[in-house]
Order: sequence, then C-alpha cells, then structure tokens
Amino acid sequence: MSEITTVPEQLSGPPDQPARKLRGNLGVASIVFMVVAAAAPLGVIGGVVPLGLASGNGAGFPATFVISTLILLLFSVGFTAMTPFVTEAGAFFSYVRQSLGFPTGIGIAFVAIVTYVAIEAGVYGLIGPAGIGVVELLGGPTLPWWLFAAAAFVVTTYLGYRNIELSSKVLAVLLTAEIAIIAVLDAVIVARGGAHGLSAGIVTPDAVFSGSLGIGLLFAIISYVGFEATAIFRDEARDPERTIPRATYLALVLIGVFYTVTSWALISGWGDEAAVAQATDAGGTFLGDTAARYIGVFGADLITVLYFTSLFACILAFHNVVSRYVFALSQRNVLPESLSRPHPKHGSPHKASLWISGFVAVSVLLAVLFDLDPAGQFYTWFAGATTVGVVILMIATSVAVLVFFARDRRGHSVWRVWIAPAAGLLGLLTALALILSNLSDLVGGSGVLAWVIVSLLAAAFVAGAAIGARVGREGAQAVRPADR
Repeated sequence: MSEITTVPEQLSGPPDQPARKLRGNLGVASIVFMVVAAAAPLGVIGGVVPLGLASGNGAGFPATFVISTLILLLFSVGFTAMTPFVTEAGAFFSYVRQSLGFPTGIGIAFVAIVTYVAIEAGVYGLIGPAGIGVVELLGGPTLPWWLFAAAAFVVTTYLGYRNIELSSKVLAVLLTAEIAIIAVLDAVIVARGGAHGLSAGIVTPDAVFSGSLGIGLLFAIISYVGFEATAIFRDEARDPERTIPRATYLALVLIGVFYTVTSWALISGWGDEAAVAQATDAGGTFLGDTAARYIGVFGADLITVLYFTSLFACILAFHNVVSRYVFALSQRNVLPESLSRPHPKHGSPHKASLWISGFVAVSVLLAVLFDLDPAGQFYTWFAGATTVGVVILMIATSVAVLVFFARDRRGHSVWRVWIAPAAGLLGLLTALALILSNLSDLVGGSGVLAWVIVSLLAAAFVAGAAIGARVGREGAQAVRPADR
C-alpha cells in the first residue's frame, strides 16, 4: 500500500505550507532499534534485575520475564490485528479513538504524554550519576550530576529536531554495543558452567513461586516500557501495514529473550542463594561485580560506559515517541496547529520536539533547584508515574481492540481478535493491581506520593477527554477519511 495519503482541505492549508505529515523511510530494523533502545536493556539488567532478585521471587525471577512476554504477546495479537484499520500515526490513542470515540481517545493521548514525558525526564536523573561514574573511571573530578544531564539534553534536542533516520542510526550503534557486551558476559558465564552449575530456578516451581511473585512480576512488566511505541512511527515507516506488526513482535521477542537469558545467566554466575544475597547487599554494583568476576576489570569498566550510553539511547527514543504524540494531537486540532508543521527539510516534528524539550528542561531544573536526589527521588517518582501510565494505556487499547472487533471480526480468527486480546487484558489488569498495591514501595514508601501520581494521570485523562469533547466535530474531521 502506498505511503502517500490524500489530505483533506481542512488539513492541507495554503499551497505554500507543507502537509501536516511526517516523512521517513524506516524499515523493521530501524523501528526495532528505536523501540528496544527505549526499553534500555542494559539499564534494566543493571538496575531492575537486582531489585527483582532481592525483592521479588529470587532465583525464580527470570520466569517472570517469560510470563510478562506471554502477556504482552497476547496484547500484541489484537493490537497488530487492528493496525491496518488505524491508518493514522498516534499509537495507543489512535486505536482508542477509532474504537471508543474521539473524547476518550484524546483523554488516553494526554495520559500517554504525561507517561512518556515522565520517563524521559526521569531518566535524566539516572544519566547524571552514570556520567559521574564514567568521568571518575577515567580519573576525572567529581562533577555535578546536572552537567551530564544538560549535555545529554542538548544532544537529544538536536537529534529530535533532525530527521528520524539520524536518531535511528545513533540508537543502532549504541544498542548494538550494549547488547554485545552483555551477550559476551552471558556466553562466558554459561561456558564456565556458572559458579556452582547453571541455575534451574527458572523451571523450578518452588523457586518461581517463592518470595513475592507479585513484586517480581511488577519489576518485569516495568522492564518492557517502550516496546509498544512501534505504531507511533507509522507515517515514517516503509510499508507500515507490514512494518509495524513485524517490528512489534520482533521487538517484544528480542527484549523478552534478552532479559530472560541474561537474568538467568547472572544468577548462574553466583549461584541461586549467593545471587540473591549479592543483589540484596550490593544491588547497585551487581552487574559490574558479575562482569569483573567473569570478563575482568576491563569488561566491568566498559559496562560502566555503556550503561551511560544506554540511558542516553533511552532518553532519545522516548523523546522521539512523545514528540510524535504531540504532533499527532496537533493534527487533530487539540494542540496548537503550528506544532503539526513538519520541518521542510528533515520532515521531522521539530516544533513538537522543542515543545517537549521545554517541559523536560523545566522538570530537570526544578529537581536541581529543590536539591532532589537524582536517582532516589527524581527518577523514582517519575518512573512510578510511567509504570502506572503505560499499563493503563495498554489496558485501554485492549478494550478498544475487543470493542472494534465485537460485531465484525473482519476476516480474522476468533483467537486473534477475541480470545488473545481478552487473555492479554486479564494479564494487564492483574499487573495493574500488583503495581497499584506496591506503588508506594516504588516511590520511596510514600503512600501520599503514590496517590498523587494516580491522581495526576486521572486528571490528565479527564482534561484530555474534556478538550476532545470540546473540539468535537472539528477534531474528528481532522482525521483522514480512511480512518472513519
């Protein structure tokens, strides 16, 4: 199907103005790099996995990645089935708008913006300390964390302004490097047979259901944030009706296999009980300590550097995602129309990108002014909002898929449009219940802060739905005829 789509008069504007549509030629590999980079695999292995081992189900923790992957694959079955019928970029909100109406879709879009801005801003709280670690590793002085955050911000803003293909090339290089070093570590551990033989916890029911499976599953679900963003690049994808589904499945499988195998290898590297003890006592250096043990000090030092670049890749990927949400909303006349004018040369959402950079800059500045701990407070609070937000987005999309195919399966099997989406929805609802019941622990033990986060997301939805209802017909008319 051709990528060129007729634009109605109300969208086309004067002849001398560019069409309100992004341009690009992204293939499956480029989108996969973008999405997997957003998941920050090295950041997950170095940060989330030790937490899952210590607070979750110990040596059985790798099994929670298998469970999470299955839930999200079930979600993706219906998500990709509906993709050919949603011919506008906009990811989740486009699916919800198509099925549940314009106001509901705009409400979900506002939740998405808050969710992704939160994770982009929050990761600056991690990249600052990571930068300090790199400089100290090279023998340099201890510098303020915000200097590294500022440097990353400048580069992100520049790349966000340019064509998406430049960002995809940068992410491809960084992602390849971080996955390669972890793959080497995994291979060495397995080749040596681990510390006391390879761990069997992943297939042992007593281990999988030990400790707190719920908290383990919670940390596992957090690790996949970003995989769902494939559809936001629709207008910049080559043959999107094939590219988007393939990229979605491939990204999800790659992330799931990587997390499962690596967490299992790290446990094997210490032994079941010793791995849990090490993660509990020295979680912050768990990955580096394991690397030093199996691939030497040089390997551990290299991981320190790649951890920094992994966080930058995460920031850049989410910046590209949320910029395109803003661009899509401005196409609907929900946000200022000027934000939906792509750059005449790069075809990028340059104004939307700068708009998001402004919000992120304010967030980081406030963190500095209020002297928040960059990781323990700034990142943790924002990550809590993201975790709740992204699961809500997927739940809403699952409902949209079920409603869309309720009366007409459009040639698909019952499994693809009814059973699989319903099973995925059940899994996501269970995950949301676990997250909400443990949210105060995720945000530093503050029940008040946990409810503030939930209230913020609820307020975003209400505000978006109200604006969507007010825009009403005008916004609906701004959607291409093929979408209605």
